[in-house]
Amino acid sequence: MQNKGKFKIALGGGISGFFNGLFGSGGGVVAVMFLRNILKDEKKAHASATLMILVMSIVSLVFYALYGHVDWQTGFKLMPGGVAGALLGTVLLKNIKNTKLKRLFGLVLVISGAVMLLR
Repeated sequence: MQNKGKFKIALGGGISGFFNGLFGSGGGVVAVMFLRNILKDEKKAHASATLMILVMSIVSLVFYALYGHVDWQTGFKLMPGGVAGALLGTVLLKNIKNTKLKRLFGLVLVISGAVMLLR
């Protein structure tokens, strides 16, 4: 791999990790954008970002817990729905076209951004 490619990967990982630590999994959005550019495949970018999110989230969770910022009870209550949603999402990913996936992802980001700015 050329130095330019290594730099893109390091930069993407660093920025994704920073936002994940700051926002609590927000780095996945950045990871998808970098991985799209690196992998040139929409579905692989989303799926590979999940691996990054897993590792970054474990690291972030450890530090959040050390700082006393984790509400374990609420987190565990949300997990069953989260697991069900993750299973449904992975099934849909297999069957959705890349262009629709890209647009849906963008729409979710716009709606999320609007909610964050307006609340």
